[in-house]
Amino acid sequence: NKYGVDVIFLGFGENGHMAFNDPDVADFNDPKTVKVVDLDDICRQQQVNDGCFGHINEVPKQAMTLTLSCIMNVAHAICTVPTDRKANAVLNALTGPVTTACPASILRNHPDAELYLDAASASLLPETL
Repeated sequence: NKYGVDVIFLGFGENGHMAFNDPDVADFNDPKTVKVVDLDDICRQQQVNDGCFGHINEVPKQAMTLTLSCIMNVAHAICTVPTDRKANAVLNALTGPVTTACPASILRNHPDAELYLDAASASLLPETL
């Protein structure tokens, strides 16, 4: 797309993934825009926890995803992260190192990203950040 993407809406997964870029497949310098990835069990269980599937055996083992390099090239990123199940991912993304072990941590390097948390997802954060 010669005009680029103006805005993306996304969230964090319980394991810190963004757009199905789980820690074991995350690549901050991926040359692709979209790719097929294998979903780890934590990500697959989250799909059950979110009510998308009744049992982990119903969750596909692969998904198509935007790559992290694609996400980082979108002009404006709006990220919402609700529930206490994602509190560890929020803590790691905001206070840990920027690493593929927590793919969401890369948003700290985005030039125009907004992060919206509820009280539950922010519950492990220090009072001053």
